[in-house]
Amino acid sequence: MWIQRLDASHALDYRAMTLEACDRHPQAFTSSVRERSAMPLSWWESRLTGKLDVVFGAFDEDRLAGIAGLAFEPREKARHKATLFGMYVSADVRQRGLGYQLVQAVLAEARSHPHLRLVKLTVTAGNDAAFNLYRRCGFVQFGLEPMAVRVGEQYFDKIHMWREL
Repeated sequence: MWIQRLDASHALDYRAMTLEACDRHPQAFTSSVRERSAMPLSWWESRLTGKLDVVFGAFDEDRLAGIAGLAFEPREKARHKATLFGMYVSADVRQRGLGYQLVQAVLAEARSHPHLRLVKLTVTAGNDAAFNLYRRCGFVQFGLEPMAVRVGEQYFDKIHMWREL
């Protein structure tokens, strides 16, 4: 198993993994399967090659098995912050440390940008595995957003976390 930055050649696999994540855990992601599946392949390619996002993949043999991204703030007064987004590890390879490795890759990327001072993220309240992973990686909770995501008629809160670099 290894971690690497994804590029345009990974767009189809990245799309498939994101759609899997949104389908299996709709409460964990703000985007829906319907919204994301409507995006053309060029959108997925640009997400992997643009200047505002960096996406890492965890590979099990030659198969993409996990993903996590880092989004940079374009606004001048917020450029010291970045956001960890889209964290997902396939169920069949969980408990092997891939999530931890993905978060570490995101943090290493963040540290390589001297102007960055912190990384923030949100995690769905009740997702104890993800919350505990982020805590092990040095993130601390700073807030709770009630009713942050609606899936059908059900609402889910989001825990806001941050970590200084």
